[in-house]
Amino acid sequence: MTGPATEDAPPSRPAWLSHNLKTLSVVSLLQDSASELLYPILPLYLTAVLGAPVAVVAIIEGVADGIAALTKIASGRLADRWRRRPLVAGGYAAAAAGKVLIALATTWPIVLVARALDRLGKGIRGAPRDALIADDVPSEHLGRAFGFHRSMDTLGAVIGPLTGLGLFELFHHRYRPVFLVAVAPAVASAVAVFFVHERPRPVLERSDPGPGPGVRLPFVYWQPFTILTLFSLINFSDALLIVRARHLGLSVTSVIAAYALYNLTYSIASYPAGVLADRASKQTIIATGFAVFGISYAALGLVTQAVWVWPIFALYGLYTALTDGVAKAWITTTVTREVRGRALGLQAGAAGIGAMLAGAWAGLSWDGTGQAPLLMAGTVALILAIITLAGVGHAPSDPNRA
Repeated sequence: MTGPATEDAPPSRPAWLSHNLKTLSVVSLLQDSASELLYPILPLYLTAVLGAPVAVVAIIEGVADGIAALTKIASGRLADRWRRRPLVAGGYAAAAAGKVLIALATTWPIVLVARALDRLGKGIRGAPRDALIADDVPSEHLGRAFGFHRSMDTLGAVIGPLTGLGLFELFHHRYRPVFLVAVAPAVASAVAVFFVHERPRPVLERSDPGPGPGVRLPFVYWQPFTILTLFSLINFSDALLIVRARHLGLSVTSVIAAYALYNLTYSIASYPAGVLADRASKQTIIATGFAVFGISYAALGLVTQAVWVWPIFALYGLYTALTDGVAKAWITTTVTREVRGRALGLQAGAAGIGAMLAGAWAGLSWDGTGQAPLLMAGTVALILAIITLAGVGHAPSDPNRA
């Protein structure tokens, strides 16, 4: 006789589509709607209204990424020792507070503090959120699950810029009212975290220092860690791509719309990319994403007419879909569940530090047109794609299937 369906896998839905995956996907959609409502407008506000040079835009984003990176490392370690839901809730609350401060900012140093607070929240929530998702999903479906999450998250990144575009026109090209509206979905995302269910886990003793850097993270973990960290050194902030699009002649309205097109491609392609990653090699999908990144950056650096921004931004969205969720699935499948938070946090932290350095060198080398850093990053990305593809076939087995 067949027993009753378990709460973890009711017959009415696929086993991978867990309650936490659905809830956290909605949470991310709300937060990204708020973040991306601001993001394409903020670099333009900084340069056109507050008078900040392009180098300051790069520095602000670099510092924010660096703070997020360091926080991710600590948050990942805590996610394996203590309850994860409070960390996730605190992270989204901090991000909401950062958006309030942006709405009140009148000088660029205040924007720097606000972006740092926003990215602090991102750093706190990232690893525990991803670990909560992975805990309820069979390891053979992790690519699909993270792809679904990224798709929902990025749907918010489509809604946000389009809403911002409408509000920008409604408020007669005034920035501050748009910033104020962004606070509402940010606060809603923090409240929605309380619908997440966290299953009891064995808790380490407070006197236990936890796993050391070379003890519980296996050797196979460092292959994706190294590849993804090296790539982060050329993956500078999208804020500079927005500045480049503006330099090519797009209006503020067109820049926001082009950025929404980027996110639309990202959202549509994320779930299929995750499904492919479960069926094929995750490393192959990542290498393909690097190649698309290289082509996108090189093309944006070479074109001289604004009309090319539209197809390039759409192509760039495909790169993000092929790498973001797939990278998390790749990292997750190299470690056991006991150190999953630490593994995700350490990799995300290292990538954030790399992005901070990338923003610094790109901002300092920005020559008015941005061609040089774009071409340099694009070339290196294509080389990394070849190196990553060459390692396919040497991928480790999934320790969670043992």
